[in-house]
Amino acid sequence: MNFIVQLIIRLPILLISLTVHEFSHGYVAYILGDDTAKRAGRLTLNPISHIDPIGLIMLFIARIGWAKPIPINPHNFQNYKRDTAFTAAAGPAANFTLAILLSVVFNLIKKFDPEIMYYASDFTQFWLGMLLYAILINLALGLFNLIPIPPMDGSKILGGFLSDEAYYKYTAKERQGAQILMIILAVSFVFRLNIIGAIIMPPLNFFLGLLTGITL
Repeated sequence: MNFIVQLIIRLPILLISLTVHEFSHGYVAYILGDDTAKRAGRLTLNPISHIDPIGLIMLFIARIGWAKPIPINPHNFQNYKRDTAFTAAAGPAANFTLAILLSVVFNLIKKFDPEIMYYASDFTQFWLGMLLYAILINLALGLFNLIPIPPMDGSKILGGFLSDEAYYKYTAKERQGAQILMIILAVSFVFRLNIIGAIIMPPLNFFLGLLTGITL
């Protein structure tokens, strides 16, 4: 199937997965005392509120996209470092939770009919494929965001374990970290190298196999 056609078909899954990720950041921040996302109208599960036009375009061009980051003001937290780490962890945790819940459905279907993946109708195969893709994309999103390069979620989670001095030095590198990520994406696109994929593929395959019995 043509990549663009595939992407259009799978776009709702991508948007929902990205929306759940960003909403979870905002919701945990709200619980911890920061209502910035709510005041900005971003504490919602409406995907339109979370679409980043450039991230959406890059999804079609480079096969890697992103949503609009949830606005967070860590100065509203009681514990700046700890609560920032919890808020950052909420996004990947939400994606992993969604992947686990979807895998329960996937495995129940397989248990009901173990041979369904091999002889089902095209219609059934299509929806099973979509379910498997939803599990895959949520695992990939969770793992990708755990990469500990500022400003990724992983850097903020790691920051929660650093001393205060090391934490502020580390998080001050957000601009440089963002530039490094953009360079990695650009090099990957130009030279057709899947650098990010090489990083997350081993754990992705492990957890995909663990949840579904299927690996890439």
